[in-house]
Amino acid sequence: MNLWLSSIAIVLLLAVSFFFSGSETALTAASRVRMHQLARAGDRRAGIVETLSIEKERLIGSLLLGNNIVNILASALAASVLIQIFGDAGIAYATLVMTAAVVIFSEVLPKTLALMRPDAFAVTVAPVIRIIVIVFAPITLAVQAIVNTILKGFGLDADKASAISGHDEIRGTVDLLHSEGEVVKGDRDMLGGILDLKELAVSDVMVHRTQMMTLDANLPPPELVREVLESAYTRIPVYDGEQENIIGVLHAKDVLRAILRAKGDPTGLDVREIMTKPWYVPESMPVQTQLAQFLKRHMHMALVLDEYGVVEGLVTLEDIIEEIVGDISDEHDEPDDEAMHGVKRQPDGSYVMDASIPIRDINRALDWQLPDEDANTVAGLVINAAKIIPTVGEEFEAHGFRFKVLGRERQRVTRVKVTPLG
Repeated sequence: MNLWLSSIAIVLLLAVSFFFSGSETALTAASRVRMHQLARAGDRRAGIVETLSIEKERLIGSLLLGNNIVNILASALAASVLIQIFGDAGIAYATLVMTAAVVIFSEVLPKTLALMRPDAFAVTVAPVIRIIVIVFAPITLAVQAIVNTILKGFGLDADKASAISGHDEIRGTVDLLHSEGEVVKGDRDMLGGILDLKELAVSDVMVHRTQMMTLDANLPPPELVREVLESAYTRIPVYDGEQENIIGVLHAKDVLRAILRAKGDPTGLDVREIMTKPWYVPESMPVQTQLAQFLKRHMHMALVLDEYGVVEGLVTLEDIIEEIVGDISDEHDEPDDEAMHGVKRQPDGSYVMDASIPIRDINRALDWQLPDEDANTVAGLVINAAKIIPTVGEEFEAHGFRFKVLGRERQRVTRVKVTPLG
């Protein structure tokens, strides 16, 4: 009878071990986001899972403690039963039998089942596990204190262990899902663009002054109107004398209204009366802050100043939105079937591109990893890599690519051929 009772106890202990192992896997693998959503929706058990996941050290300590207790007790009972049947050889038999039983029924099977449906498994076992964590709390706290003392003896501090930030965790999850085919490239780029906004300054997304379209306030009114109507832009900075001396911003609608009031005669148009006051922002302004200012002021364009108060470029609401959704084209933009405007793929696998394109846009469009810490544009990357201002025809290799300068105006690289190596 004692043998039967011991055998039943062993089976029950293995079942408890099954419960502990499956619970450990489910509670650590359950989606924190999903549990948070369920808890907010009123699911009490999901709230328990969320609480347990916050106190992960106590949770794991309690589960390991309980699992080890039942496994050791089951092994001891198995050894006792088999010794009574086989004598001293029962120890060897007990070792073999319990190893197989624990590995199959108390480790592999429960963990596999838990991984199949971790969220459902977690919410099912959470109420019971919470009680176990409370009961074992004094022991687990004592064990954790001993562990921390040992770690400090080796110069390690568990309290200062580095943790991945929420932004990095989201980015890593999106990249992983993209590599597995569950998130398309466009969605990954959009989500990445939102996460990148907090790391960008206005200088990273602005249009440089060398690419700005500006109007001379002293142009004859008919010529000025023609420039406005032929432009693809709605808002155009206006300068007086030198291009750096911006005195206002001209809106195409204001020009059309002024012509309408003049009954179609633009000769009497005074651009200084219809242009608006320019809005200046520093180049170090965070992009997130600038976006909030655009929305608050109901404005779409600002001029960017460097540290010396000189106009460095301009930034628009569209520039910031494009950091999230990618290049935005309208009916006035030239159609382009390539990966992005200004980039042409060659038959040999290389790309001929406008050197003024931001590196971030190239990386997004072509899925490259060109560094953008020291330069914002391809031209800047080329000059930094070459350590000089290269001449037309020069070639060199850097960052896993071969660069060939195809165009240069004065001291500015304008066109580059880029060939991925390998």
